[in-house]
Amino acid sequence: MQKPDQLRRLLLQAVPGLAANPERLALYVDAGTVAASAGNLSFEYRYTLNLVVQDFVGDRNLVIVPVLAWIAEAQPDLLARPDSLPFKFEAEILDGEAADLSITIALTEGVRVVTPDGGGYAVQHLDEPAGLDHFPGVCGATLWQLFLRDQLIAQTSDPAFQP
Repeated sequence: MQKPDQLRRLLLQAVPGLAANPERLALYVDAGTVAASAGNLSFEYRYTLNLVVQDFVGDRNLVIVPVLAWIAEAQPDLLARPDSLPFKFEAEILDGEAADLSITIALTEGVRVVTPDGGGYAVQHLDEPAGLDHFPGVCGATLWQLFLRDQLIAQTSDPAFQP
């Protein structure tokens, strides 16, 4: 599985304070299954990714927006769902400023397995279909401000950010 590591790298870059304290970010794979059929070894991982940010201080949008942007690239079908609910979250409010955030995302990853003539096997992780990048550039961890029409929705306060 590659998506949990991809999301971890993005959040460590995009969320202020996480790079300096990576131990505050934990990812768990829950309810994992493998979907496969007879005739070949190719398969699909299906699982729920639970990411937890502990003792987060600041605007929760600084976590939510990069997650949405990552979903747009890594699992775009979640943004096309009829219910418009790409993931779930919970928050434990610890005090006036800090909270533990838990986000759960239902993910899939296609894996193609081929058996060469010489024996053995080769594995290739398949890319998601393109075309639904609603937030171009955000997954490069360069988000500074996000506007919806003329309204400022989120911005980073990371002093190390250079636009």
